[in-house]
Amino acid sequence: MNQDLSIVSLVMHASFVVQLVVAGLLAISLASWTVIFSKLSGLAKVRNGNDQFEQEFWSGKNLSDLYQAAGSRPETSPMERLFASGMREFLKLRERRLDTDAQLNGARRAMKASLQRELDTIEGNLGFLASVGSVSPYVGLFGTVWGIMHAFVGLSNLQQVTLATVAPGIAEALVATAIGLFAAIPAVIGYNRFARDIDRIAIQLESFTEEFSNILQRNVAAPSAPPVR
Repeated sequence: MNQDLSIVSLVMHASFVVQLVVAGLLAISLASWTVIFSKLSGLAKVRNGNDQFEQEFWSGKNLSDLYQAAGSRPETSPMERLFASGMREFLKLRERRLDTDAQLNGARRAMKASLQRELDTIEGNLGFLASVGSVSPYVGLFGTVWGIMHAFVGLSNLQQVTLATVAPGIAEALVATAIGLFAAIPAVIGYNRFARDIDRIAIQLESFTEEFSNILQRNVAAPSAPPVR
C-alpha cells in the first residue's frame, strides 16, 4: 500500500490533466528557485557595491576624480551610476553657464531618472515570484478538482465502493494541491524577502541623491572651481 501510494506512483497513475498540471507546477517551481538564487546573488552584489562606493565617496576624494573613475570602470554599482549621471548633467549645465536653479534641477532630474532605471533593473523578475505565489495554489486546486471528478466517474462503474478503492483516486488528486503549495510557498517567502531588501536599497539610493544634491548646491556658487564637498 505504501508503495502504491507513493507520490511518483500516484502521479504516474493520475489522469492526463492532473499529470499536465503537476508537470507545469514542477517547471514553474524550478524557474522560481532559479529566480530566487539569482536574486540572492544579485542583491548581495548590489548592496556590496553600493556600500563600497558610499565609503569611497565619503572618504574625502575629489568629486571630479570619482567621476573619472566611474567612467573608466567596466562595472559599477547602482549608486555609482547614480552619482555619475548627476555629475555628468551638472557639469554639462555648468559649462553652459546656466543659472543656479537650472544646474541643480537638471542634476536632480538626471539622478531621479537614473534612480528609476536602477530600481526597475533591481526589481526584475520580482513580479514573476508574486505571480507564482498567488497562482500556483489555484492551479494545484484545479488539478485536484479535476482528479476527484475523474476518480468519482471511475467509481461510478463499481457496484461496491470501499475506502481502499476511493483512497488512491483521492490521493492522486490531492498531489496536485500539494505540489501547488510546494511551488507557491518558496515564491511568497522569496518575494517578501526581496521586496524588503529592495526597499532598503531604494531608501539608500534616495538618501544618497539628497546628500549629493546638497553637495552640488554648495558648489553652484563657485562656477569656476571644481566641485568639492
